[in-house]
Amino acid sequence: MAIFNTQPPHLYYGGVERRIIETAKRLQNQADVTIYSGTKAGFKTPITLEHVKIVPCKSTDNLFPIDNWFYNRSLTKTAEVYNSDIFEAHNVSGYKIPDKLAKINSKKPFVHVIHGTLADEYEKSLKDTHQSIRNKLANRFMKYQAKIEEQTAKKATCIVTISKYSREKILNYYNVDESKIRIVPNGVDIKKFKPLKDSASKKQSKSDEDISVLFVGSLIPRKGLNFLIEAAKKIVKQSPNVKFKIVGDGPLKNHLVDSLKQNSILSNFVFLGNIKEDALPDVYSSADVFVLPSIQEGQGIVLLEAQACGKPVVAFDIGGINEAVCNGETGLLVKRGDSDALADALTTLLSDRSLRNRLGINGRKFVSENFTWDKCATGMLNVYREALNSKNAL
Repeated sequence: MAIFNTQPPHLYYGGVERRIIETAKRLQNQADVTIYSGTKAGFKTPITLEHVKIVPCKSTDNLFPIDNWFYNRSLTKTAEVYNSDIFEAHNVSGYKIPDKLAKINSKKPFVHVIHGTLADEYEKSLKDTHQSIRNKLANRFMKYQAKIEEQTAKKATCIVTISKYSREKILNYYNVDESKIRIVPNGVDIKKFKPLKDSASKKQSKSDEDISVLFVGSLIPRKGLNFLIEAAKKIVKQSPNVKFKIVGDGPLKNHLVDSLKQNSILSNFVFLGNIKEDALPDVYSSADVFVLPSIQEGQGIVLLEAQACGKPVVAFDIGGINEAVCNGETGLLVKRGDSDALADALTTLLSDRSLRNRLGINGRKFVSENFTWDKCATGMLNVYREALNSKNAL
């Protein structure tokens, strides 16, 4: 089978890339998987990673819509792609493949995986009335990409999404056949992401100066870091030594740094940049609370990873997040865009070690029982088998 994604899954650590590589590794005994990705981050030569083949298709390393267009153009011209029995495309990667299959009169199934509905993300972005020219341009491209996503979904043999919320949005925005949609949630490697054995003793010896809040994700508007900054202004007044650790990179970094300087709280923030996945469990375990102030999420893999590491989480009650977090049991969810409520929730956890521990234990149990990559891989294998037998094949 062939899997399509613009970004190389072994060089990027977003939710899409993690899902691709983790499920592919677990399916190697049931399927011959080849991943076709763009030539980004210096990826130029085919490799085999844990028996999974990853093949580069020429793209650029520039603005998303441009590199996506080059990638899809190159992908459709790669002859070996069409030797596969089934095709899986993530978001708007591989959107030209259905047309090519129809042109050569191929009936092979095409599975379209939609993580977060782009039309929903675009609509949410319009609520931000203070956008930069760059953000406005990005949103215009997003609107265009949403149309492509809709067209691809309608042409697909079946559609896979990650939450009930995303399923609802696909039906609302894209007017596709409801019977084609399957929900297969993302997961986490609970053997890798787990509480450190010595974390309890470390917690007992921690002083107020060591307490920290962790964010992991891209520095883009959708992740809502502006709300975290507003919340931090309130938190720092009560706890001057609290640190906000920011893992990830993106186009908003300079803007965020400028905002922190203007509010005189830059010293409370530590930007760690992109961190390799193998180092993430230690980063999660070193924090006291995890925060994800996103204004739109299909699910949020980082929430699953944080809970798997025994950390309580705080987030806005939006999208598929309330399916990935049990409010009051594994974390605290607050109203979307309410920085004061975000600050209050973080303060509640930062000031109560026993509550943090209880929610952390519950979170580990919740994720272990419901969200693992093994479950995700099994779910996808069932989808492939169904698609191969489907009368809706292209």
